[in-house]
Amino acid sequence: MEFDLAPYFRRYEALVKLADQAFERVAKDYPQCISCQIGCADCCHALFDLTLIEALYINHKFKETFQGPEREGLLEKANRIDRQVARIKRQAVEDLQKGIEEKNILTELARKRVRCPLLSEQNSCDLYDYRPLTCRFYGIPTAIGGAGHTCGISRFEKGQQYPTVNLDLVHQQLQQISAELVKDMESKYIKMADLLVPLSMALLTLYDEEYLGIECVDTHDTSDRSE
Repeated sequence: MEFDLAPYFRRYEALVKLADQAFERVAKDYPQCISCQIGCADCCHALFDLTLIEALYINHKFKETFQGPEREGLLEKANRIDRQVARIKRQAVEDLQKGIEEKNILTELARKRVRCPLLSEQNSCDLYDYRPLTCRFYGIPTAIGGAGHTCGISRFEKGQQYPTVNLDLVHQQLQQISAELVKDMESKYIKMADLLVPLSMALLTLYDEEYLGIECVDTHDTSDRSE
């Protein structure tokens, strides 16, 4: 792909740095409440989606990190899990069409357990250094749509006040980067910035010019077009 994604990746990495700092602050101030430890994979079964910029970044780092049979094995896992995620989402759409309240559907989705394709047999992340922001915040208090959440095995007490990460603001920043990216690369798919995909799909997708809607210029044609 000719379009340079590096400036947008650097902006995403700045958010990653802030996310890690936020987690470290809470872990330092409330060590007795944090349950995260090596071998714990509770967060690796959560169902969540990625914005365009995060999907592109993780796809890029995945291809940089893995080659040959190892990559193929992980893609096979991603393919299986992506089909599972698709079935869950299809059921959610059907439930919505049946008239089930959206908040009840979202609550049910939050209970779903789907194993991340990057989770190894040793319960470690195969792409840990480049894991999504959602994974980095897991284990400390967060809020989505005004509702508070925390890891089910953490020891944060209900009703107590703790520093809380507003994930709506994080999502807005990710979408802003995605929107500027789509605008700058002059994609014909103007709504692409609103695209949300599971991590499994981010690994499987070929983010080439055709997918991104970028007009290809033939740099090999050296004929005089002025004639």
